[in-house]
Amino acid sequence: MPRTFRADTPLQTLILEHALAMARQLERTATDAPDGRVLAEVEAAAVAAARELARQAVEAALQAQADAAEKKGRRAAPAPAAASPPGPSGTPPATF
Repeated sequence: MPRTFRADTPLQTLILEHALAMARQLERTATDAPDGRVLAEVEAAAVAAARELARQAVEAALQAQADAAEKKGRRAAPAPAAASPPGPSGTPPATF
């Protein structure tokens, strides 16, 4: 029975699409694997696909965060106070 999934962000869309593709790939791998090799072949395919999905999801999440930060601009922060230059011979300047 077909189901409908809703993604609210580009990252969610990426993960849903890749997860469905991964499920289809694992089903094909299980069907096509010779007897005695099903577990090994499905496991190898799952690990590789999951690693790639995780890499792409992290990349997309970081890029989205960077884009949002770029839109906002830099956060306002107080500037550090400038140090007074030393007086002659490196002694602190006189204060009056």
